[in-house]
Amino acid sequence: MNEALDAGRLREIYDEQLKAHVPERLPAGVTVDRDGPLVRFFGLSRSGYLTYRDLGGLDGAELDELIARQVRTFTDRGEEVEWKLHGHDRPADLADRLVAHGFVPEEQETVVIGPVAPLAAAPLREIPGVRLREVTSRADFDRIAAMEEEVWGDGSREYLAESLAGELAADPQGLLVVVAEVGDRVVSAGWTRYIPGTEFATLWGGSTLAEFRGRGIYKAVVEHRARRAAERGYSLLQVDCSPDSRPILERVGLIPITTTTPYMFRPDLAGE
Repeated sequence: MNEALDAGRLREIYDEQLKAHVPERLPAGVTVDRDGPLVRFFGLSRSGYLTYRDLGGLDGAELDELIARQVRTFTDRGEEVEWKLHGHDRPADLADRLVAHGFVPEEQETVVIGPVAPLAAAPLREIPGVRLREVTSRADFDRIAAMEEEVWGDGSREYLAESLAGELAADPQGLLVVVAEVGDRVVSAGWTRYIPGTEFATLWGGSTLAEFRGRGIYKAVVEHRARRAAERGYSLLQVDCSPDSRPILERVGLIPITTTTPYMFRPDLAGE
């Protein structure tokens, strides 16, 4: 395996270029500051967000105080917050410390990375009855949110249309949204965030209605976004993928480099 596809090297590039990345253009109402090694996002449509390249060797009481400050800050704001924990983050007991301060883990995903070029070079494939279309309107974002809610059924997708619309308004060149349609029905969707100054185009979404799976729609949406990323000069794709998506992405050349788990703190549930 050459260095470009070595998981360890790709993890280093991911840490250097993506983990603590702050977009140059933020949606209206979103602000960012730092607390020690943490990058803190406030005012996102779903929750606040905490990320970092690493914690600079913090451990013990100092780390506990850093975590406690986030609990106090977001409690005072009445805002829930996600601490994005990676499988290679240190110290090893960080997850336990987060739980001790009231953070609750959600479903783990796998971070996969791979080269753009092979996917971008894949032959264009037509799937009978399915049309891919790039979209920018709020009406289409509402249709995507409705499709996602039909897939997941968890009552938590109402934020999505507003989030995509705000992000596109802030940085029209930084976001590409693609839908797969059968007739007038959105059956799958995915979006790309382009990360200027890095090698990465990052892929998000990708949900497909159950009755339309197994027809290559998810793969077609990925390949479409890879071609657009290649046109813009990006060389790597990155995805936080679910167990359902991971086998497909590995088959097309992306490799797992680490895991990521959202640890959520919700002030309204603290102490229950």
